[in-house]
Amino acid sequence: MTIFKGANLLLMFLLELGVLAAAGLWGFTLQAGWLVRVVAGLGAPGVFIAVWALFGAANGAKYPLTGLARFVLELGWFGGGAVLLYLATSAAPAAVFFGLWVLNGVLRLVWKQV
Repeated sequence: MTIFKGANLLLMFLLELGVLAAAGLWGFTLQAGWLVRVVAGLGAPGVFIAVWALFGAANGAKYPLTGLARFVLELGWFGGGAVLLYLATSAAPAAVFFGLWVLNGVLRLVWKQV
């Protein structure tokens, strides 16, 4: 069981990185001038990083959230990543991404990894 719990934590980390990748991809694929694409491609992940560092980082959040507030943060973080992935690509990758987050969240609750 320890291997599965470790794999679930790894999935959480990879999903976090996926949000940043989706934000960057969204920014760089905007139908706009190159300056807007560069600012959005670098700025969107920067905003996500700042929010996660302040409220969501496992051991280093300045204002750590728990309970419903943590759920709302994760829904906004991972849901936002899924929406940006949808806008940059299509519905299928976004749905898979969001589904993996839901599965990961359920397993974290069941295994008390939150």
